[in-house]
Amino acid sequence: MKATVSDWLVGLSRGQKRLVQLAADAALIVLSLFLAMALRFDGFRVLSRVGVLADLLKVSGLLIPASLVIFIWLGFYRAVIRYISSRAFYTILLGVLASAMVLFLANWLTGANIPRSVPAIYALIALTLIGGVRLSMRAILASHQAKKRSRVIIYGAGASGRQLQMSLISSPEYLPVAFVDDDTSLQGRTISSLPVFSPAILPRIITEYGATRVLLAMPSLPRSARAALLQELGELQIQVQTIPGMADLVSGKTKINEIKDVPVEDLLGRDPVAPNPDLMHHDLRGRVVMVTGAGGSIGSELCHQILNYAPKKLILFELSEFNLYAIDQKLQALIKRQFLPVEVVPILGSVQHFGRLLSVLGEHQVETIYHAAAYKHVPLVEENVVEGIRNNVFGTKTLAEAAVETGVLAFILISTDKAVRPTNVMGASKRLAEMICQSMALRQRGTRFSMVRFGNVLGSSGSVIPLFRQQIAAGGPITVTNPEVTRYFMTIPEAAQLVIQAGAMSRGGDVFVLDMGEPIRIIDLALRMARLSGHNPVIVTDEAASQQSLSANCIEIRITGLRNGEKLYEELLIGDSSAPTSHPRIMTATERALSPEDLDILLELLMQDCVNHDVAAIRKRLIAAQTGYTPESA
Repeated sequence: MKATVSDWLVGLSRGQKRLVQLAADAALIVLSLFLAMALRFDGFRVLSRVGVLADLLKVSGLLIPASLVIFIWLGFYRAVIRYISSRAFYTILLGVLASAMVLFLANWLTGANIPRSVPAIYALIALTLIGGVRLSMRAILASHQAKKRSRVIIYGAGASGRQLQMSLISSPEYLPVAFVDDDTSLQGRTISSLPVFSPAILPRIITEYGATRVLLAMPSLPRSARAALLQELGELQIQVQTIPGMADLVSGKTKINEIKDVPVEDLLGRDPVAPNPDLMHHDLRGRVVMVTGAGGSIGSELCHQILNYAPKKLILFELSEFNLYAIDQKLQALIKRQFLPVEVVPILGSVQHFGRLLSVLGEHQVETIYHAAAYKHVPLVEENVVEGIRNNVFGTKTLAEAAVETGVLAFILISTDKAVRPTNVMGASKRLAEMICQSMALRQRGTRFSMVRFGNVLGSSGSVIPLFRQQIAAGGPITVTNPEVTRYFMTIPEAAQLVIQAGAMSRGGDVFVLDMGEPIRIIDLALRMARLSGHNPVIVTDEAASQQSLSANCIEIRITGLRNGEKLYEELLIGDSSAPTSHPRIMTATERALSPEDLDILLELLMQDCVNHDVAAIRKRLIAAQTGYTPESA
């Protein structure tokens, strides 16, 4: 019955709900009056006396409309019943007392023979009935709403957990049912009507309370500790989500009730190292800075980081019109919001056009270049060899020559771990780009060249992380090329900060290698993401097995085989020679390179192969060069 009433009430429009409340209050006023008379005379037989019923009807004719007008004026019907508060009951008390006064006056004005004690009895009964009906309706609607809300357990009963619980009380999506906290002083207590349990019994609590997800409310917990906790929660096969980090909460970027999926950086457990302000300012403060590939993953993050260190001007150089527009709009909004005194200049262009580069660098008197423009997607470059070489190799050469000619002070190449003993054209092209910068460092002393080499960044275009999220949201399958594939990972903000700091330490011709931590198996990452999304992952290695029927919470991880040019393992050093720097996560590598003369000959021949569109000759040329290229594709 309750479910039927609640469904009917929820389905009404706001105007219809107010009419229902008005009609109910009118009925309750009459009922309260008749009950007050019955209590005064110890029964309903008084109503059968001559004139008593007539007196009650005369008084009701004034009492009902006057009371409803008072109720409307006090705002009885503005409050949403499902969220009614203690303040609303104070308003009801005032309204009922005013109604009792109306009853007293109506009795006097109409000359009715109602005892003077009846208004007081009426007030008590009306308060009970009018307030009680609202409480009952709130309970019915809350029960109706609770059925549609996802029952959640909040992990963390500290200040953030309590704030989250309070913000979710009126949420249409989540119904908090319990806290979990490893603080033994809190376990066994009740906080805001919710019990606090030990994490040790979390599996039982999930079953008993019918929870469908766990919400992490520990924004200040170090990332390494979060990774260990997520490893444990991943075994429970329940969806795990989190609130924003403390930095975003403090800055006001997000609110505590903005529930989101667990960031992949939390799965890696890598705690960030605070940047060195002196290194961050070295090539940026008061300078004209240009970022090529400014609309890409690394390029756009570099732009955001650079704005915080007071450059004189920031030049966004980008081939894609859409990417350039997007990053320019974001940076202009950031400048306006934070009142930054930086001029941002968006420029469309290709790093292969020497004249365009000379014009831009000369006109704006660029002093620092971060060269992030490159084709980085291994299978695509494998299928488009000529364009990959033109952009990654000759684009770098053209930009480096223009930088030297216009007197640029610092040139930092964004390289990749795929340049180490490359098995694909993309990696070989980036190793050649490094060699070009090494050669330019030997040829002159005006421009300080350096290269920064690192692995995959989380969330970049082409990264497996967004792909996995899309595949999980679609119910699978999650595709992994090989169970043994491992990769180094780093967050985009950390990578950008380390690139800027590494470039500042350069003396010319340096190859910097970023400490990426421990390599991670891609299949392990897929398994963790699937489990934290509440799924039971099933690994499938052949097409026939992939046709098997899976249970409701299972998700398939399909092994598809290595793609053209893909390596099982990535490396960061060509040789074994590396040396530490003043920064704990930046090393320098000493590696052999072609002499400037030999490199010139190689590049001239390679350009001729590109002009002839001779892909086979290009591959042979890359193998013969000292790039370490050993192709693993036809």
